[in-house]
Amino acid sequence: MAKTRGRRYQKCLEGLPTTAVSPKEAIAVLKGMEGLKFDATVELVMHLGIDPRQADQAMRGSMSLPHGIGKTKKVIAFCDGDEAEKATAAGAIEVGGEELVKKITDGWMDFDVAIATPAMMKVVSKLGRVLGPTGKMPSPKAGTVTPDAATAVKDFAAGKVEYRNDDAGNMHIPIGKISFEADQLEENMMTFVNFVKKSRPSTVKGTYIKKVSISATMTPGIAVAVVS
Repeated sequence: MAKTRGRRYQKCLEGLPTTAVSPKEAIAVLKGMEGLKFDATVELVMHLGIDPRQADQAMRGSMSLPHGIGKTKKVIAFCDGDEAEKATAAGAIEVGGEELVKKITDGWMDFDVAIATPAMMKVVSKLGRVLGPTGKMPSPKAGTVTPDAATAVKDFAAGKVEYRNDDAGNMHIPIGKISFEADQLEENMMTFVNFVKKSRPSTVKGTYIKKVSISATMTPGIAVAVVS
């Protein structure tokens, strides 16, 4: 049975552009949608012409946007010694090694990002089946395995975003809150779009950026015109 959308969603559809529009216009349409009674997260979706099955075409990493994303994150750190003290001072809500692994194995998952030093990965590897499916497993590509755990904790706690393509070649990342100024949302969006353009894998053939859209929590997407 087809899912019936609510009246607010249907109202949002009424003013939706029928073709892709400029980033500035797309943001104006989004901010003008009726019924947004809370500070909704604005999400950017990019559909790329990559083959997700090919390792050299995978898109994964992390970056900070010019205006942040309007949200702090709960960060934990797998480290010890002086690095553990620094990570705690930088804002990590939990720091440790084997005891932190056990806490997570026992079911605790109240965190958004896990950071680990390279030396601790032999301990953290036990959590692959637990953290892998949730996207929380520390990874060098995502910038969450690093000898400088304190800096990583500080950056991710402040809203540094991770990106990773799914099996269909899509990437979803938050670019701010609906309360942000329009030019802040635009700058955040185009910073990421331009980064993706520059990161085009050399083995990709044909159209690289196939579709771009933005939406807010519980709104329809608005197609954005960008040069591939």
